Amino acid sequence: MKDEEIIDNEKSTEEKESIIKREDRFNPIELSSGELHVEPDMIYVDSDEDGDALPSKDVVKKLREELKTLRKEKEEYLTGWQRAKADYVNLQKELDLARINISILTKEKMVEKLLPSLDSFEMAFSNKEHWEKIDKDWQNGITSIYQQLTSGLSEAGIEKIDQIGIPFDPNVHQSISIVATEDQTKDHTVEKVLQVGYKIGERVIRPAKVTIFEYKK
Repeated sequence: MKDEEIIDNEKSTEEKESIIKREDRFNPIELSSGELHVEPDMIYVDSDEDGDALPSKDVVKKLREELKTLRKEKEEYLTGWQRAKADYVNLQKELDLARINISILTKEKMVEKLLPSLDSFEMAFSNKEHWEKIDKDWQNGITSIYQQLTSGLSEAGIEKIDQIGIPFDPNVHQSISIVATEDQTKDHTVEKVLQVGYKIGERVIRPAKVTIFEYKK
């Protein structure tokens, strides 16, 4: 009787160890009810079409092919992203340039419409004989209006071309006549501005009409 109990106890011990070993392969999950639900670990093994595990060399070969594919896709995505970024930068530059051109054209059109009025002011100031006959209060008022107008143009980036004594520049000057001079230092410099010119930056709205010195011995 004792022998049978010993055998049963040994079996019981083996069964317990077997159960413990089997339970080690399971992951317990606690349910909302507080009970434990045990699920086996999921192990993924590469297999062929028949479901048989692939040899190690085939698994390595497959992984290498997948890695090569992933690298190729990464390069394609990177190249596409870089191209899209470059296109975006170029588009931004084009838009900025378009805004600048539109701004310049708008200012140019504004000045062209103001040119007759600006020329009238300049003509009034250049006629010293008639200008001096005008009442001083009127002179001050007209001069103030003209200064406000030209100051506004200057703040908008519009410059007058009205300097004398500077070298003649065909890009901003239009020669109307030549004045002889015996002073060689004045050769091909602006003698007088007959009509004021205007420009925006390097863009000339209207060249200044001038007379220039020409040196003659």
